[in-house]
Amino acid sequence: MGKAHILIVEDEADIQQLVSYNLIKAGFHVTCADNGEEALNCLAQENIDCILLDLMLPGMSGIEVCSEVKKGRARKHAPIPIIMLTAKGEEEDVVAGLECGADDYITKPFSPNVLIARVKTVLRRSVGKEQEKVDKAATSIIIGDLAINKGKHEVKCQGHELQLTATEFGILALLAEKPGWVFTRQQIIDSVRGYDFLITPRAIDVQIFGLRKKMGDSGRMIETVRGIGYRFKNVVDEDKKEQI
Repeated sequence: MGKAHILIVEDEADIQQLVSYNLIKAGFHVTCADNGEEALNCLAQENIDCILLDLMLPGMSGIEVCSEVKKGRARKHAPIPIIMLTAKGEEEDVVAGLECGADDYITKPFSPNVLIARVKTVLRRSVGKEQEKVDKAATSIIIGDLAINKGKHEVKCQGHELQLTATEFGILALLAEKPGWVFTRQQIIDSVRGYDFLITPRAIDVQIFGLRKKMGDSGRMIETVRGIGYRFKNVVDEDKKEQI
């Protein structure tokens, strides 16, 4: 694995140089941008592993840049970790930065050693999350006549492949992965938010209705828990009932 590529978005030349020097000294590859627009252009052209982003920038603010990156508009892949680097240390500024998706927050003046440690930490965390996604995607779920291949994004019911939307697949995989567990509508929304941005509790009910219809008789495996949400029927519990 090569050097991690860090993008510094900072309009103050002396701070930009100081941060660059310490990152390069620590073994990182560094690219600098003086404003938000330049940063987004850089992200579209290069593979960046972490962003050090100043909050106060000319033109686009750091908050706006952070939001664009976390929405995935700046590049095709998943949003990369962002550390806010700013002189503003008031609580409301910290909250604003974290709420827009920043992974960490460092106020000026700062210790170069602390900065390096924070960068390494978010990079380790990011690699861990990506590996977790890969491991999770590689798993298959088989319950009764239903077979879900998360890696291939494929669902077969009684040997026949179902044509599901991305949202329907996300809901089915979430429920089937933990049979018997009850998921609230909000938990389902949080899980499938990456597929559709406009998802409401009522929309979840509509998605479940369509999913059950496509699954035919197996659609009964998705149970409604009144006043709470939905769960996937626990086949093991059903087998025990039949034996009794």
